[in-house]
Amino acid sequence: MELTVSTNHPNNNFLSPRWNSNPIRQTINKSLHFSQPIQKKLRRRISNLAAANNTGYRTGSNSKSDKINNNTLATTRTSSAETETVAMAAGNGKPSSAGNGNTALEQLDFERGVCIPFRKYSPQTVRDKVLESRGAILSLIGRGVEIVWKLGLYWSTLVYDYFVGRDEEVVPFRASQLRNLLCDLGPSFIKAGQVLANRPDIIREDYMNELCILQDDVPPFPDQVAFNIIEEELGQPLEAVFSKISSETIAAASLGQVYRATLCASGEDVAIKVQRPEIEPIIYRDLFLFRTLASFLNGISLQKLGCNAELIVDEFGEKLLEELDYTLEARNIEDFLENFKDDPTVKIPGVYRQLSGSHVLVMEWIDGIRCTDPQAIKEAGIDIDGFLTVGVSAALRQLLEFGLFHGDPHPGNVFALRDGRIAYVDFGNVAVLSQQNKQILIDAVVHAVNEDYAEMANDFTRLGFLASGTDVSPIIPALEAIWQNSLEKGLADFNFRSVTGKFNQLVYNYPIRIPERFSLVIRSLLTQEGICLTLEPDFKFLEVAYPYVAKRLLTDPNPALRERLIQVLFKDGVFQWKRLENLIVLAKENVAKMSSNPALRGESRQRSKQWRIERKLDLTDTIKDGARLFLLDAGIRRQLLLALTEDSKLHIQELIDVYRLLEDQIDIPSVALEVAQDLPSVARDVMLSWSASVLSDR
Repeated sequence: MELTVSTNHPNNNFLSPRWNSNPIRQTINKSLHFSQPIQKKLRRRISNLAAANNTGYRTGSNSKSDKINNNTLATTRTSSAETETVAMAAGNGKPSSAGNGNTALEQLDFERGVCIPFRKYSPQTVRDKVLESRGAILSLIGRGVEIVWKLGLYWSTLVYDYFVGRDEEVVPFRASQLRNLLCDLGPSFIKAGQVLANRPDIIREDYMNELCILQDDVPPFPDQVAFNIIEEELGQPLEAVFSKISSETIAAASLGQVYRATLCASGEDVAIKVQRPEIEPIIYRDLFLFRTLASFLNGISLQKLGCNAELIVDEFGEKLLEELDYTLEARNIEDFLENFKDDPTVKIPGVYRQLSGSHVLVMEWIDGIRCTDPQAIKEAGIDIDGFLTVGVSAALRQLLEFGLFHGDPHPGNVFALRDGRIAYVDFGNVAVLSQQNKQILIDAVVHAVNEDYAEMANDFTRLGFLASGTDVSPIIPALEAIWQNSLEKGLADFNFRSVTGKFNQLVYNYPIRIPERFSLVIRSLLTQEGICLTLEPDFKFLEVAYPYVAKRLLTDPNPALRERLIQVLFKDGVFQWKRLENLIVLAKENVAKMSSNPALRGESRQRSKQWRIERKLDLTDTIKDGARLFLLDAGIRRQLLLALTEDSKLHIQELIDVYRLLEDQIDIPSVALEVAQDLPSVARDVMLSWSASVLSDR
């Protein structure tokens, strides 16, 4: 089995840094042919993962003897998404069942394609925290009585409505009551409500719509308390670090609040995020109660979602405790900085590690325009359509290229800068998609394009939406109806909200569970589409998304994407010439738009040409791989030859049309040189393939 070990976790800094004497270093350098920068990143990450001893390395907190033989370890970096893939030669690749409390977490790791060596959240850790003293137990009992009483009263009103036959007509009122009740119960319930607003597998759509307006705004805690926390974290007085600091909060939320300050040393403006005092014990206490209540709902949950209710709580608890750790948020910022370091259209704030800790985070101040203020954006000389193109491209890169994406891009976290860049803030809520998950997502897109709904349903199982072994046949017609209805409307009228509305009905009626990371994907896409429509009501999300995806399919050297490109170009064994032409046209459109910042106008855009990243569609690797595949793969060779002679005629005109689309993009002499340099390797592979076939025949 291939297992991804995630280092995007607060408790992975548990190891001694004796990297030079560690045998994994020799394995990295000798077994893998990475460039020096990549090897450097790997060494930095694995030094935080691997125990500095020669006996082996634990890959899970519950495994008894998960040792990795140094001769069988292979580590590869996946994008920049804080993951390393570790292929283990030993073991059956199945989650262990060492302890009932952690089985749900092991199932989550298995679905995600990741394994977190040491995690902050586990049911046992939560239990130990809340039962550590008599005072904590009394607090737990009091809080439990409060929750059961308030939720019980609300539940009784629902039961009464049902028996008197008015349950449907009072839904808007009851949904509003639920929102107010969650606000009244505090931070944990506010966060739970925000999660439920994106979980159509758990609650009805009308309740979801009400919870979508659930605000995270709460009264700020006293400024002096916040300043004391900052001084305690810094180990020195405020005046020694900051020349000035805002007397009031800039923003306050359920988990913390933000101040603006100026550094003494450099005069730079910074944002200081301070965690609400004593919030962690409250969160642990509520999580314990959530899980206790969930244990009584396992039967219903198994029937409706195909999983235990405790697994839902574990997903939520793991994410919530990650948000509480500001050292993890600092690492998230650094990863986003690394991912977008060569992108002149995206701004990620810097983080001041030496001034930050687990309860205080000091970041570069972002002075931008709220992305829901079209008039201010226009007055700043920014082209709105171009800015939206920049935003959609950045979102797609996070999701499909990096596998590390912003999970809460609401209007308060996304800004337009006066130089045309898009800026993101607040990286506490991010999600990671493993390489495996990204590939399955792309598979689902390919199957949708090819209208292969049976395979789309199987993709749902592979992503964790359906329990393994679930009969997908009843879901296939529903998927087909949703997708066909969207296609009939055409690209101009397509929007994610209408599709997710129909999808919500599907997941509510079938035993489908939406994994937490994908609920964040859906939330992120819907939020960003909402921002786009606020700025430009006629904006077409897919008109920007398609060219990006086309360019990725045609130019990305990832072997998995090469395979998906072939699947897109062949439908029912027939080569799709028109589809290839459309892909090329769309990819060229993406390159043309993003060759300079499309958000800038006139002279500003001319000046931005120094930022150009790519001027042409670089298909060199694609052509090389295509030539290699044609020579080595008899099936592909036969299909391509059939494509050229389909319907008893030579399709020379189609070849000419494709060439004309590409002639201004390809430097033929350099491509020919690249192909020629690759010929010895291709010849070797051809000989090996031929000899293998001869031996197999004998």
